[in-house]
Amino acid sequence: MPVSEDLSKLQPSEIFLSRIPIAHAREHGVMGFRGKQDDDVWLAIDSMAGYEHLDIIARALAQRPDGELRPLRVRPLPATTTAIARAINAAYSDQSSRTQSVIDSLDRDELLGQLAGLGPKEDLLDTEGRAPIIRLVNHILFDAVKSGASDVHIQPYEDRLMVRKRIDGVLFDTFEIPKSVQEEVLSRVKVLGKMNIAEKRLPQDGRATVQLGDRTVDLRIASLPTSHNERIVIRLLDKSARLYTLAELGMPAHDFGRFASLIARDHGLILVTGPTGSGKSTTLYGALQELDSEELNILTLEDPIEYQLDGISQTQINEKKGMTFASGMRSVLRQDPDIIMVGEIRDAETAIMAIQASLTGHLVFSTLHTNDAASAVTRLLDLGIEPYLVSSSLVASLAQRLVRKLCVDCKRPRRSSEVLPDVPPLLLESHGLGRSDLVGVFEPVGCDACRGTGFRGRVGLFELLVIDDTCRELVQSRANASAIREAGLQSGMHLLSMDGLLKVHQGITTLDEVLRVTTL
Repeated sequence: MPVSEDLSKLQPSEIFLSRIPIAHAREHGVMGFRGKQDDDVWLAIDSMAGYEHLDIIARALAQRPDGELRPLRVRPLPATTTAIARAINAAYSDQSSRTQSVIDSLDRDELLGQLAGLGPKEDLLDTEGRAPIIRLVNHILFDAVKSGASDVHIQPYEDRLMVRKRIDGVLFDTFEIPKSVQEEVLSRVKVLGKMNIAEKRLPQDGRATVQLGDRTVDLRIASLPTSHNERIVIRLLDKSARLYTLAELGMPAHDFGRFASLIARDHGLILVTGPTGSGKSTTLYGALQELDSEELNILTLEDPIEYQLDGISQTQINEKKGMTFASGMRSVLRQDPDIIMVGEIRDAETAIMAIQASLTGHLVFSTLHTNDAASAVTRLLDLGIEPYLVSSSLVASLAQRLVRKLCVDCKRPRRSSEVLPDVPPLLLESHGLGRSDLVGVFEPVGCDACRGTGFRGRVGLFELLVIDDTCRELVQSRANASAIREAGLQSGMHLLSMDGLLKVHQGITTLDEVLRVTTL
């Protein structure tokens, strides 16, 4: 019998899924599929050991809950190990979307005393034999990972516990949990993060790692006391997620070409600016991937390390142990680096170290929390950095935001013939657009593919300020951000709002999304 390499077209056996735990299926490399008849089960196996296990699984599948045996025919189906592993993950993943049913079945008396700790890497698909509260928290995390959420909020109210998740930058209510089991849910999450469940008056931070099939997800857990008990936010970092290249970020061609040439320099300081969650780390990772080669020594200082980069040495900041960005920079400079990425400039000491490194033959990337590209320059001055150091080291400042993309499966042209309001004519003219160009732009509808939101995925808006001679003179004279911004516009800089309008015109996003993150 030939060995199957693709099992995706076969339908999983409900009998198999209900009787065989995922841990058992993985351990023995077996997966059950429906045959043509209800009493047929094809058992995918990857080795002779699978054949030896065939009779044991057949007896387990044939036994009814009342102990009687059902007529069942189990037949072997040789398959590759990879194909079986994929089939197991897909089948048990589909079966595990039952969070609300777990909530509905909660019994507080049954939950007390069932807060056992997780293993080093909890598998969210393996709920067999788990206590209800453990299954509930696993299902909440499973649902968040599967839907692509970046954060999970567990928020207590006076009469209920609300679970919310952030998808594509927007918070959605997901589940409502009875107030009667609030303590157990919060304690379970704190146990997961190795936090002190007895301490409820002070904020705490914790970390954990969970598995979802073959995906590894790191959790950053933070608690905060409130008037209705502690609220908890869980940041999800999917280690298995594919990193974006620079070309995939949505940077306009005008800026992409200039940015690509800037990061090819052998020295200087390049800053990426924006609020938390604006995609700064993704852009920096894209730049480092573009530069990565055997001829360059690239080192990073990060808090946290969000993704592992092949061929690049990444160091985790640990301020409790004295490993700060500033102290880390001193150590990194002794490692003969060509390129350094500093996760964030938080203070004057880190800024000075980054600037000195850029002036001594290193290319340095870092981030700042400023609203636009020009403000990054004045922020360095506000930190006490001398103007001559800023003007001689800073190469460029890239401001960015993230907006939701319209779902390609359901977006439609606006039915109204009215021009979109609140768009300054001068802003349109700066992009070569007229008001008539915004008639008939696309609007969200909602479908199964986008969970009824009308949006799926996100794209960046960018504003690239290249520090030229004019900007350097302004920096030397301590000019304000408005003057630097005006100089940038004169030299061809496109504002965030300009890039946003261009993407509205192209049918990528909506004006409401652009207005949510920028000011026209």
